[in-house]
Amino acid sequence: MESHGLWLAFNGEIYNYREVRATLEGKGVMFRTTSDTEVLLEGIRVMGWAVLDLLEGMWAFALYNSQSGRLSLCRDRFGEKPLSILRTVEGIFFGSEIPFLEALSGQALKPNRNHLARFLVNGYKSLYKTSETFFEGVEEIPARTLVHFDDDGSVTQENYWRPALAVDPMLDFDGAVDGASERLRRSLELRLRSDVPLAFSLSGGVDSVALASIARRELGADVHGFTIMNSDPRYEERALVDLVVKELGIRHTSIELDTHDFLPRLKDMIRHRSAPIYTITYYVQWLLMQEVAREDYRVVVGGAGADEIFSGYYDHHLFYIAALEPAERQAAINNWTRQLKSFVRNPFLQDPERFVAMPEFRDHIYLESDRFASYLARSFAEPFKEIDYHPVPLRNRMLNELFHESVPVIMHEEDINAMSFSIENRSPYLDRNLMEFTSSIPSSLLVKNGIAKAVLRESVRGIAPDAILDNPRKVGFNAPISDLLDLEDPGVRAELLEDSPVFDLVRRSAVEELLGNRELRNSESKFLFSFLGTKIFLDEFS
Repeated sequence: MESHGLWLAFNGEIYNYREVRATLEGKGVMFRTTSDTEVLLEGIRVMGWAVLDLLEGMWAFALYNSQSGRLSLCRDRFGEKPLSILRTVEGIFFGSEIPFLEALSGQALKPNRNHLARFLVNGYKSLYKTSETFFEGVEEIPARTLVHFDDDGSVTQENYWRPALAVDPMLDFDGAVDGASERLRRSLELRLRSDVPLAFSLSGGVDSVALASIARRELGADVHGFTIMNSDPRYEERALVDLVVKELGIRHTSIELDTHDFLPRLKDMIRHRSAPIYTITYYVQWLLMQEVAREDYRVVVGGAGADEIFSGYYDHHLFYIAALEPAERQAAINNWTRQLKSFVRNPFLQDPERFVAMPEFRDHIYLESDRFASYLARSFAEPFKEIDYHPVPLRNRMLNELFHESVPVIMHEEDINAMSFSIENRSPYLDRNLMEFTSSIPSSLLVKNGIAKAVLRESVRGIAPDAILDNPRKVGFNAPISDLLDLEDPGVRAELLEDSPVFDLVRRSAVEELLGNRELRNSESKFLFSFLGTKIFLDEFS
């Protein structure tokens, strides 16, 4: 879209475009269309980059000023929409996916083996800690960033949003619940604006159930939930989902885990996304998006980001214990022992005082990285690092996961899975006002009676089913690779061990050793899935 010499290419949604439009009309702007694209374009023209502070949404956009010759690239605050660049001697090429960069530049891009080694050794949480990507010379525009390329070759980069992180010591639990409740409802209300029906990604956990409950019971939405069902007892949550569907009175589609044509399907997915699949969860989520598309939905609402802003991971609970005053710790440890200890599998997190004694300890994040490094044909070692956002280790962990470790991974995978079927993925927890408010909540209020995400749970008390709100267990969808692939099948083993560029990176004998194990531990299953994705990626793109 063009206006007064400004040319805009825009991918995403400005959820509060009606409100911003009214502000601009108050400044004398006459609109030609009813679109959010024009609101963004005219907002930049009239207000400059200050308009970004008014916007609530997800976006990647390029703005070209034909008078000054300046190109500006921008991504939303949480990196929900993708935007990559390739710098060459001929200029800057930009696009949402790797195939476009290749087509535009005329270059066949080369796989980045260093980034592949990082992925294999340190796992998905390491992928967005550097500017590297799975292709040499390609980088992503960082979230909450605006980059300007001028026609004299100069480049400037700025963060247009620095979140407010100050804790409000006067905020009590009831105030935290009321504030979170108000902002979550407003966030969801904005994200329910749509010209087409919406689907909901539904699990038995509080994150997605809270959204479905608010939408159904407070906002009057027609909720249709979609759930992948798992037979693995470690992750199975069928009874909880059935309870939610019955109590809320919503439509529901359950999708059984499909193992048919796993390898051919995996190859197609990796070819389409031009990257290994980060975890097996996102292979499974692709199946969910496929079913959503079959039911003719074009927008899906999901619960990404709740763990990172309300404190939902098992290590958060131990950081919470460490953040308490010594006199309060024993009661919290007793609650943890009663509510959570039996669910925690990471060996480093089975000591409730882990971060009391060792506040800098992080070995639980890159679990068994030394062992996986020994599987490589060349040495690779990259110790864990985190950015200092906050003096309290719990809050610093949450912010690193939000901006560098978990949410960037989730957004990348969910966006490409959804867009594979022309579906738009919306994440109400990734809302600027909600995130900044939760950052103001004192750490001592985040957990209550041994149950994490206490503020979120109480903010939907009386709306969502109590059985969900009172369940301390965290059940994210997962599955071992053996649920999808028969590793004892000689044909499968032969395909995994056939000649491939991957064996320039990984020792074949190490993979043979793993395949020889009768029972794979969780970390071994994850490595084998990562290896398989890396192999397919290199076979396709080398």
